[in-house]
Amino acid sequence: MAGVVTLAVLWEVAPRLELVDPYFLPPLHTVMEEWWSMATSGELLRHLKASLVRSGVGFLLAIAVAIPLGAAIAWYRPTRELLTPVLELFRNTAALAILPVFTLILGIGETSKISIVLYACFFPVLLSTITGVANVDPQLLRSAKVLGLSPITTFRKIVFPAAVPTIFTGIRISGAAAILVLIAAEMIGANAGLGFLISYSQFNFLIPKMYAAIITTSVLGLAVNYGLVALERRFSRWRAA
Repeated sequence: MAGVVTLAVLWEVAPRLELVDPYFLPPLHTVMEEWWSMATSGELLRHLKASLVRSGVGFLLAIAVAIPLGAAIAWYRPTRELLTPVLELFRNTAALAILPVFTLILGIGETSKISIVLYACFFPVLLSTITGVANVDPQLLRSAKVLGLSPITTFRKIVFPAAVPTIFTGIRISGAAAILVLIAAEMIGANAGLGFLISYSQFNFLIPKMYAAIITTSVLGLAVNYGLVALERRFSRWRAA
């Protein structure tokens, strides 16, 4: 909190003392007044809702597809060895680099924005699932075999719980990527959303509005990260026990 307070004080004082141009970096209180105005008028909620729906749908679809697929790939070693290099290639292809491809094929509507978020979130979750499932302690698997557990029970009771921390590493990376990629996509073609609001404010020199939207984006990213951390602790509670 001390660091945040220090940053806020510097942001307020530097423009007042004209250490920076107050037109391009208004004092913090001016930005917060604009933020409150947008919040009370409903303008901010409209853009925030649009971004949350797009990023949320893409993020959840990525998780729903990547975890089962990653577990299936990891469970069968030859398939894992065959597909991992290809998956690594796609993972290291930046989502924003192929955003024009999504736009050309799917247009500038909601489908392309949700699809680019899904793409950005899919590979971190998939590869972390593969890693987590493939690296489960072999002793645990041998114990399950001795106890006569079925493959499904072994996966549900032993493999998946042991892989949860690694899987959540990918989920947290994807949570951040969902926000970042969507903001960039909304700057290119949208009429609502935080990315659109930032871009629109910049082009129309609505500087306090622009910074208010940026702050909202930062707070949203923090909220998503802390929410996923809390969820991870809930699913990994057995490890502390």
